[in-house]
Amino acid sequence: MKEKTDILVIGGSAAGLVAAMTAKSNYKDKKVVLIRKEEKVMIPCGIPYIFGTLESSEQNILPDGGLINLGVEIKVDTVISINSTEKMCTTVGGLSISYDKLIIATGSQPAKPGWLKGSDLDHVYTIPKNKIYLDELVSQLKTYKHVTVVGAGFIGVEVSDELNKRGLAVSLIEKESHILALAFDPDIAIEAESILKQRGVNVLSGVSIKEIQGKGKVSSVLLSDGRNIETDAVILSMGYHPNAQLAQASGIHINEKGFIVVDEFLRTNIPDIYAAGDCAEKRDFATNKISTTMLASTACAEARVAALNLYKISTVRKFKGTIGIYSTNIGDSSFGVAGLTEEAAQKEGFNFVTGKFAGIDRHPGKLNNPHKQIVKLIVSKECGRILGGSVLGGVSAGELTNVIGFIIQGGMTISDLLVSQIGTQPMLTASPAAYPLIKAAEAASKNL
Repeated sequence: MKEKTDILVIGGSAAGLVAAMTAKSNYKDKKVVLIRKEEKVMIPCGIPYIFGTLESSEQNILPDGGLINLGVEIKVDTVISINSTEKMCTTVGGLSISYDKLIIATGSQPAKPGWLKGSDLDHVYTIPKNKIYLDELVSQLKTYKHVTVVGAGFIGVEVSDELNKRGLAVSLIEKESHILALAFDPDIAIEAESILKQRGVNVLSGVSIKEIQGKGKVSSVLLSDGRNIETDAVILSMGYHPNAQLAQASGIHINEKGFIVVDEFLRTNIPDIYAAGDCAEKRDFATNKISTTMLASTACAEARVAALNLYKISTVRKFKGTIGIYSTNIGDSSFGVAGLTEEAAQKEGFNFVTGKFAGIDRHPGKLNNPHKQIVKLIVSKECGRILGGSVLGGVSAGELTNVIGFIIQGGMTISDLLVSQIGTQPMLTASPAAYPLIKAAEAASKNL
């Protein structure tokens, strides 16, 4: 069967959804078709919570209403080839669909390292964005008593905490000295690790997995220090790889890390083909080095830029680099980071100072579930520009982390921040006289 569309989007997760909606919103007279593999698409950041807080994966579905109401046509199928010369895609279902503009948003898939002996045993899992696979995993968890999670990045930490809520015994293995070590400096990571341990997760940091053992199915894991842990199942949370094989087979350039090469407008080397999301190349906002950051928030920003530049390149609508804005929650504590950490700034050779302040997110501190709030800023010593920041706090920490992200992207300096006006309210925020973000800026200013 043959069809034709003006704009074709391949991939239905965060980047594909936003790309299709942005395209249709801005080019109302264009036909927009989105092709995705799944009937129901998971909300990426909500996946860990189907293991505990949410009743089922049905409560973590990206709604199609926005697409349908705008007039985007959704096709559940798999694209198997792109002919860029004829501007034609073919699918498993036998569809040949021609396009004027194409956005590739094929996402990523979890890593399952070939070097890890025993990774092919039964009861060894990963965390893909696949509802059918995850539903089966949730069902199997009912038969397990102990689960070992390998990798203490954000997904590994959140999955461990959720499995712990479910009543399972959980061991979390991390080769770095602390959990979340690639995202936070030790002073923040230590706090997160302490809370996770207090909640009952057996955190084993500074040690790596050597082998998964068992006959046919998992029975134990062997660690690099010789310890052997009996377990019913293993969940590998060891990073993700970009899904760029389809693009590569069509002649689109791929970089050395496996990402689709794009410019600041998200254009590939082939005219009229764009790429956005986890499959697309990213460069660090501060260093311009190739970044392996994969975040739904970044994917959505890229998707908007790609769609807005489909028919007319705008010099003000371009992607300036990945800041890397993360946040997570453990119990009643939240952690966030934007931009460079102190360790990253040191490694890259920046001349910088830090500023840190610990306060409370209410005033007075007896009001409405107060929580300790810590803000740490990384500041260029040469010009006072804010390069990064970390937050520890309550439920407001995520939004405060986003504010720091805006500050970094806007190129604000310590001087700008010190004279910034803020709105405060006793039951919602810290005191205006001791607002941790401003006080951290004051501390950094003294160090300058």
